[in-house]
Amino acid sequence: MTDSQFEDCTTCPPSMPVAECSCEIACTHEPVFVAGRYQKYSRVLSQTPWIVDGKRVMEGSVEELICDPILSTFRPADHRFSSSGREDVDVRTLGLGRPFVVELIDPHRYIFSQEDMAVLQQKINSLSKDVQVRDLQIVSRGDTNILKEGETSKTKSYSAECWCERPLTEADIAKLAAIKDLVLQQKTPLRVLHRRTAATRERLIHSLSAKTFNKNIFKLFLCTQAGTYIKEFVHGDFGRTTPNMSELLGVECDIINLDVESVDVDWPPKIDLDNKMTSLMLDEKNNHLHEGGSQECQDNEVS
Repeated sequence: MTDSQFEDCTTCPPSMPVAECSCEIACTHEPVFVAGRYQKYSRVLSQTPWIVDGKRVMEGSVEELICDPILSTFRPADHRFSSSGREDVDVRTLGLGRPFVVELIDPHRYIFSQEDMAVLQQKINSLSKDVQVRDLQIVSRGDTNILKEGETSKTKSYSAECWCERPLTEADIAKLAAIKDLVLQQKTPLRVLHRRTAATRERLIHSLSAKTFNKNIFKLFLCTQAGTYIKEFVHGDFGRTTPNMSELLGVECDIINLDVESVDVDWPPKIDLDNKMTSLMLDEKNNHLHEGGSQECQDNEVS
């Protein structure tokens, strides 16, 4: 640039500034990840808030019951809830529960001992008998990869109360028990076709067993590949899942109730509650749960 060009662009000496210079500094904290496992005892509770056309369909959700106390404790700018798979509204999650993680973005508070987390766990469990959490703890970002891997690579166990057109025979029960690693071809179920890509997915039923109750009702126990549509395996979904229970038994079958018995992801680590006060609080809550409104859950749980 020549001197004349420079003089065209500015003045020399430079003019006196008329406005003050200012800057803004924003401090944020790296995300904190809170993990645990939840048990869901209700058949009328969605996993995430169910909102259609701006209107809430159901009151509350698993996510809200778990996250609300966590958010009020950590006070983050935002959050994300994730779990190892998900269950339908009318499906219970029993056993040790389903692994989940809550990502807390820019939390105002972030230093908590395991005793603090045990108190927070009790606070969550006191909100509703429909959802209980266990093994609540802070984990690293890298640890959360195990959760995503479990969505597709792990096995899950279920129990289903089913109806059959005729009572099951001993031969039927023996036939089901002999099945190992049954390969299914499952088209996207009609009930979720409006929100999921139409595709045919190959899934495995690792094992099956059945126990008759009365007349045409029986209990079906399954160990399956993650991502298997259990309801459709039982009733066939108009032939969109093959083979299915109706084809295997040669008679019409349908599903009445479904429970998730286990999600075989060994994460997060189990927590031993050394704090005696917290342990007593949890025992009191569990006793109330089993003696009170959860009687239906006890009656239907698999022994």
